[in-house]
Amino acid sequence: MKWIAPAFGGPEVLTLVEDEVRSPAAGEVTIDVRAAGVNPADYKHLAAARGPDRPLPLSIGYEVAGVISAVGPDTTIGSGGGLIGDTVVAFRISGGYASRVTVPAKDVFAKPDTLDYPAAANLLLAGTTAAEALHVTGVRAGDTVLVHGASGAVGVSVLQQARLIGATVVGTASEHNFAVVRGFGAEPVTYGPGLVDRVRAAAPRGVTAVIDTVGTDEALDSTVELLPDLGRAVTIAASERTRAAGVTAIAGALPDSAAFRDAVRPRLLALAAQGKLVVPVARTFPLEQAREALELVRTGHPGGKIALIP
Repeated sequence: MKWIAPAFGGPEVLTLVEDEVRSPAAGEVTIDVRAAGVNPADYKHLAAARGPDRPLPLSIGYEVAGVISAVGPDTTIGSGGGLIGDTVVAFRISGGYASRVTVPAKDVFAKPDTLDYPAAANLLLAGTTAAEALHVTGVRAGDTVLVHGASGAVGVSVLQQARLIGATVVGTASEHNFAVVRGFGAEPVTYGPGLVDRVRAAAPRGVTAVIDTVGTDEALDSTVELLPDLGRAVTIAASERTRAAGVTAIAGALPDSAAFRDAVRPRLLALAAQGKLVVPVARTFPLEQAREALELVRTGHPGGKIALIP
């Protein structure tokens, strides 16, 4: 079974169909999916046509974790090997909202034993986005980074990766998520009036980089006030206001961001295997409830990642 979108729109356009998965060709493997990651990028993918490269129906889902059930001839997976029965993760792929997928072997890697299937299926999209944001802002040891939306999926990965670099992190969050932010080594501050003063109190030496994962007016206004060099600010939620202010949008920030994401995947998997990069999972849904799962991600604050379980 797999979910497709025969039209552009919201989660309601998703349609569950029976699909015969083709056998893998050279350079491909087939994965029996044990969990599929559910991401904001999925509903953005559904939202509107963006040119002739997006013919309908759309296949949905960029990352999965599962078990290899077939291997194409002369094929090894991205981390080497690749035998039937191996547990793996795959990213960036197309059509992950499925019970079985055939995908390029270069996008398939051994699953870290430290992560269960729902967590592994949610590691790489948020992780590569966080890594790219840290790279674009040039975060290094000794920096103080302000992360807007620190308790979200990308925010949590930024917290962990920034601390491994040796940076100090201050993260905005709702008070009920302060424990999450502290648990990943950052100092939490709440949203709302007085935010700039609270950040200054938490970072008396000043903020040297900002990563915005929420795209609110408050996030932009406080970034402009707190950061002397807006060349070290990046947002994953670009708007006309952020562009006018000179804040870099993560999309298109690197000449070849796809190549960067591809290159960073083995490092993120190694960190996860060492227990240095974890993925909080808030809830799982049966594959048949993909519309409900995506609607929760689109409209709510699930408090962690969401996975579909075939």
